[in-house]
Amino acid sequence: MDYRDTGAGKASMNESDTLRDLEFGGPARYRIVIQGVLEECWSERLAGLAIRRIDRGDHPPHTALEGPIRDQAELNGVIETLYGLHLPIVKVEQVADESPATNDDESEPNKTETKR
Repeated sequence: MDYRDTGAGKASMNESDTLRDLEFGGPARYRIVIQGVLEECWSERLAGLAIRRIDRGDHPPHTALEGPIRDQAELNGVIETLYGLHLPIVKVEQVADESPATNDDESEPNKTETKR
């Protein structure tokens, strides 16, 4: 994969970048952070993900959703539901199965992150 700078200030990527390949064929654990508050009663509609409010002091709260997702179709369903609720997605990351949610504002080297 080779993305080149268009000169318009867009980021470029080439094969030497440190992104790792992901396997999308099976289950994986994800953490999704959204701007705003989502009540726990939405968990069943959102693939059974655990829902936790993140208070940010003087800033508006965020909500973290975390748990196993069966496949990319289920992940897409979760993201589409959040989109339909008009909740901005701050971060989507695949996390290791053994690591519980600790700090949602810092990235660790073993995580893959997609920001919108």
